[in-house]
Amino acid sequence: MAKKQKAFWERAYKGHVLWQGKQKLGKVTLAAEGRYTWEASGRTGSSDDLDKARKAVEVAVAVADKQLDLFR
Repeated sequence: MAKKQKAFWERAYKGHVLWQGKQKLGKVTLAAEGRYTWEASGRTGSSDDLDKARKAVEVAVAVADKQLDLFR
Protein backbone atom coordinates (compact mmCIF):
# COMPACT_ATOMS: atom_id res chain seq x y z
CA MET A 1 0.00 0.00 0.00
CA ALA A 2 1.41 3.39 -1.01
CA LYS A 3 1.86 6.08 1.61
CA LYS A 4 0.01 9.34 1.18
CA GLN A 5 2.46 12.13 0.36
CA LYS A 6 2.84 14.87 2.93
CA ALA A 7 1.66 18.33 1.90
CA PHE A 8 4.28 21.08 1.80
CA TRP A 9 4.35 24.86 1.36
CA GLU A 10 6.27 26.49 -1.47
CA ARG A 11 6.90 30.19 -1.91
CA ALA A 12 5.40 31.71 -5.02
CA TYR A 13 5.27 35.19 -6.51
CA LYS A 14 3.50 37.36 -3.88
CA GLY A 15 2.30 34.34 -1.94
CA HIS A 16 2.59 30.68 -1.00
CA VAL A 17 1.15 27.48 -2.47
CA LEU A 18 0.33 24.24 -0.64
CA TRP A 19 1.26 21.16 -2.71
CA GLN A 20 0.79 17.45 -2.24
CA GLY A 21 2.97 15.82 -4.85
CA LYS A 22 1.99 17.51 -8.13
CA GLN A 23 -1.49 18.49 -6.92
CA LYS A 24 -2.08 22.08 -5.79
CA LEU A 25 -4.23 22.03 -2.63
CA GLY A 26 -4.49 25.75 -1.92
CA LYS A 27 -2.80 29.11 -2.10
CA VAL A 28 -2.24 32.30 -0.11
CA THR A 29 -1.74 35.56 -2.00
CA LEU A 30 -0.59 38.96 -0.79
CA ALA A 31 -3.39 41.44 -1.42
CA ALA A 32 -3.50 45.22 -0.99
CA GLU A 33 -2.21 46.88 2.19
CA GLY A 34 -0.62 43.83 3.78
CA ARG A 35 -3.70 41.58 3.76
CA TYR A 36 -3.59 37.99 2.60
CA THR A 37 -6.31 36.18 0.69
CA TRP A 38 -6.50 32.41 0.62
CA GLU A 39 -8.23 29.75 -1.51
CA ALA A 40 -8.56 26.03 -0.84
CA SER A 41 -11.13 23.29 -1.50
CA GLY A 42 -13.73 25.71 -2.85
CA ARG A 43 -13.42 28.06 0.11
CA THR A 44 -11.91 31.53 0.28
CA GLY A 45 -11.07 34.05 2.96
CA SER A 46 -8.69 36.76 4.05
CA SER A 47 -6.44 37.50 6.99
CA ASP A 48 -4.02 40.14 8.27
CA ASP A 49 -1.43 37.50 9.15
CA LEU A 50 0.35 35.08 6.81
CA ASP A 51 0.49 32.29 9.39
CA LYS A 52 -3.27 32.52 10.02
CA ALA A 53 -4.01 32.45 6.29
CA ARG A 54 -1.79 29.40 5.82
CA LYS A 55 -3.47 27.66 8.76
CA ALA A 56 -6.91 28.43 7.26
CA VAL A 57 -5.83 26.73 4.01
CA GLU A 58 -4.62 23.67 5.93
CA VAL A 59 -7.91 23.46 7.87
CA ALA A 60 -10.01 23.82 4.69
CA VAL A 61 -8.02 21.02 3.02
CA ALA A 62 -8.33 18.77 6.08
CA VAL A 63 -12.10 19.31 6.32
CA ALA A 64 -12.58 18.69 2.59
CA ASP A 65 -10.58 15.46 2.89
CA LYS A 66 -12.88 14.18 5.66
CA GLN A 67 -16.22 15.41 4.24
CA LEU A 68 -18.15 12.96 2.09
CA ASP A 69 -18.89 13.91 -1.51
CA LEU A 70 -22.67 14.14 -2.02
CA PHE A 71 -22.53 13.41 -5.74
CA ARG A 72 -20.13 10.48 -5.81
